[in-house]
Amino acid sequence: MKKSTIKRITGFAAIAMSAAIFAGCTTAKTTTQGNDQTGNTVKIGVNMELSGAAGGYGNQMKQGIQMATKEINSKGGVNVNGKKKKIKLIIKDDKTSTSTSASVAAQLVNNDKVNAIIGTATTNAGTAAIPNETKAKVPALSPSATDPNFTLQKDGKVQPYVFRACYQNNFQGGTGAKFIYNNLKAKRVAVLGDNSTDYGTGLSKSFKRQFKGKVVDTQYFSAGDKDFNAILTDFKNKKIDAIYAPGYYSEIGLIIKQARQIGLNVPIVGSDGMADAKLVQIAGAKNASNIYYTTPFSQTVAKQNPVAVKFMNAYKARYHTDAPTFSALAYDSTYMIKQAIENEKSANSVKITKGLANIKDFNGVTGKISIDGKHDANKPIAVEHLNNGKVVGSTQIK
Repeated sequence: MKKSTIKRITGFAAIAMSAAIFAGCTTAKTTTQGNDQTGNTVKIGVNMELSGAAGGYGNQMKQGIQMATKEINSKGGVNVNGKKKKIKLIIKDDKTSTSTSASVAAQLVNNDKVNAIIGTATTNAGTAAIPNETKAKVPALSPSATDPNFTLQKDGKVQPYVFRACYQNNFQGGTGAKFIYNNLKAKRVAVLGDNSTDYGTGLSKSFKRQFKGKVVDTQYFSAGDKDFNAILTDFKNKKIDAIYAPGYYSEIGLIIKQARQIGLNVPIVGSDGMADAKLVQIAGAKNASNIYYTTPFSQTVAKQNPVAVKFMNAYKARYHTDAPTFSALAYDSTYMIKQAIENEKSANSVKITKGLANIKDFNGVTGKISIDGKHDANKPIAVEHLNNGKVVGSTQIK
């Protein structure tokens, strides 16, 4: 290489370095870090389980998000400091895979430059996405990740860019314990939980810690298990009053079916992972009696909430079926991001994060929601009762 060429390169490098320094100073004074809103749209990424084991939940959430977005855009969009900006959804399938979820998060924040993310449905997938979201300073609001540690770092401090629109497992498991003991008057209980997810193990531990009666036995299953007869027969021989079974509808439906087939007719109480029509399809309507589950969205309770009634009517008109829990949670999540933007008068991702952290008394279809210091949603909870495969009642637990 010629000396003159080296001098020219060195000169260009010096100019470039100077420009970078001055540009950095200017940026520090005029903008906030994170992803800025550009053009006429606010980009919201959706990192969701649209296939795989949790695909049923993810697709319900997708419907709720799309419905809320259509409503918002039909009214001109989100008010960003006096100017209406329409929402642009960028939807990607994480396939109920932790590695895919992490990759999707990276694509959304780095390539698509989204201003906020809705997702994931499950704790495991959501946890895998956190490092990429945090590095880019883009908030992620999960409609349904319930593990208590989801919004916390290992040292107990809050994850700055992670939020949930649902309650967490300590509250949900405790509610199940209180309901079984106080409402069902059951004193001897067996626990049958899903040990393949933080969701199932967390709820099992929370229930056992807070149940005032006697936990006679605790057994676990894994996602994909099909035969529960040996465990259920053992439970039957121990003269239990009820079963607490936290998990997802795919396995809990089979547990209900097989329990009833061997004449084990005690109440089976579970969690919001049962809040799907497929539960009854798997269990069989005649078997799905004396069944209870905790849920953030009860159709019965929702009828007393004008916001929820409007949502339920609109959902039925659009999708020709009753609105499920996970659609309601995702619908609320979309509107929570809208409120965060409008409160902060900015769609910059860091500003949205601040807006989400400050949400108080948000009037959602799943009830009044306030975000606390751990980025958990403080909100109502109910227990729904199934008989012959249909919801026949709902109890709000305080």
